[in-house]
Amino acid sequence: QVQLVESGGGLVQAGGSLRLSCAASGRIFSSDAMGWFRQAPGKEREFVAGVSWTYGTYYADSVQGRFTISRDNAKNTVDLQMNGLKPEDTAVYYCAARRARAIASRASEYNYWGQGTQVTVSS
Repeated sequence: QVQLVESGGGLVQAGGSLRLSCAASGRIFSSDAMGWFRQAPGKEREFVAGVSWTYGTYYADSVQGRFTISRDNAKNTVDLQMNGLKPEDTAVYYCAARRARAIASRASEYNYWGQGTQVTVSS
């Protein structure tokens, strides 16, 4: 089993920055792809960014150039640096891991999930 715990959410003004962190424990492997998703009230969970030892990083168009995902395999952490935040970035952000090397953008392709952390961007 794999346990994922997110931290770093909060309230920030538009244009500001936040850094989310995901700590992984259990049977997590450096070859497992990991990602960040988000879910706003009344909306479906959507892909934000993913990282893979084999394939690098991949971002949703809506965050490309503003968000950066990084992974530290020695510490088993995955971070999401979010700059230039907009009110539409407001959501609960989830860390996820899958037993595959390739990054996936569909939530159904991930095997493990964290509990989520709230990000609120005020205008």
